[in-house]
Amino acid sequence: MQYKRHLSTVMVIAGLMVMAGCESERQAWEPTLPPASLVYAQPEGAGIVVLDTALAAEVVDEGAKVEQLTEGAFGWSEGPVWIRDGAYLLFSDVPGNAIHKWSAEAGLETFLQPSGYVGEDTDGVFREPGANGLIRGDAPGTILLADHGNRAIARLDLETKEKTLLATHFAGKRFSSPNDLVLAGDGAIYFTDPPYGLRDMDTSPFKEQTFNGVYLWRPDEGGGTISVIDDSLTRPNGVVLSPDGSTLYVSVSDPEAARVYAYTLGVDGLATDRRVFVDLTPMVQQGYKGLPDGMAVDVDGRVYVAGPGGVHVFLPDGTPVARIVTGTPVANCTFGDDGHTLYLTSAAFLARVRLKATGLGFRD
Repeated sequence: MQYKRHLSTVMVIAGLMVMAGCESERQAWEPTLPPASLVYAQPEGAGIVVLDTALAAEVVDEGAKVEQLTEGAFGWSEGPVWIRDGAYLLFSDVPGNAIHKWSAEAGLETFLQPSGYVGEDTDGVFREPGANGLIRGDAPGTILLADHGNRAIARLDLETKEKTLLATHFAGKRFSSPNDLVLAGDGAIYFTDPPYGLRDMDTSPFKEQTFNGVYLWRPDEGGGTISVIDDSLTRPNGVVLSPDGSTLYVSVSDPEAARVYAYTLGVDGLATDRRVFVDLTPMVQQGYKGLPDGMAVDVDGRVYVAGPGGVHVFLPDGTPVARIVTGTPVANCTFGDDGHTLYLTSAAFLARVRLKATGLGFRD
């Protein structure tokens, strides 16, 4: 039976301040591991926190409901992607090594297990062996995935479930555990590679890359070329593009530097500068649970950031608009249905909220 309940019907007015800024200089920090206390606890009830009444009125109706669609059944839900041909959502359970399917008609099903590493991890390589970020594919009937277990960017055929690895190495060394990805208009893929999939992470004896990078993969006849966008971030995580493709947003899930960066992209797709889009570190310090993670963008360029305290909605200049709260940390979000539903992977369950805003790619 399909499980659905309203988490909240209340909109809350709040004066929460977040810090946006401009920073063109690259910075580096000593690696910091997220403490276990940042998971599965939330100091607030569910609802929508309105930070600017006028701006929020363009995004969400008063009285909008946050709905829980599944019971708590996942180790850590991630990477939601809406499949139009079939009207269903796919999302990953990274530690559970599975991709699940949800539809209004059939409810919850297991779509693919294992989703990442196949076989027994006899060497103790993995902390999280499954697929993580999922996005619509570069060919009909496919999705692209950041595959922790295969330490790769891969393409998955939705009918045959056959997987093709697109990128596995940089400079002759294996990636650590690709986490999230976004497809550019020319078929290139931007992706992040933190060490979250590896047991012991940065100190894992199986970690080959000396940094945790943001990369650009370009398809070619030789199997693709890879360039580094940034090699200075401690925990690069979520990644999205602006509607015109000129700005790349990258979230950093480091509690000491819980930020989202914006990169201006040149005609070659590489970054020409970097600035702080928003700094959520103060919210982490105040006890809000969660870290900057997956993101989505709407047709007007607003950025939806899963982070401390829920999903934050920002204007393209970093102005805070609202925050969507489920009651547990939210790892990622994506638009689905007709483009006005935002699906949220919230720790052990799936949720959604109807918006007035339209998701990028739905105004076709």
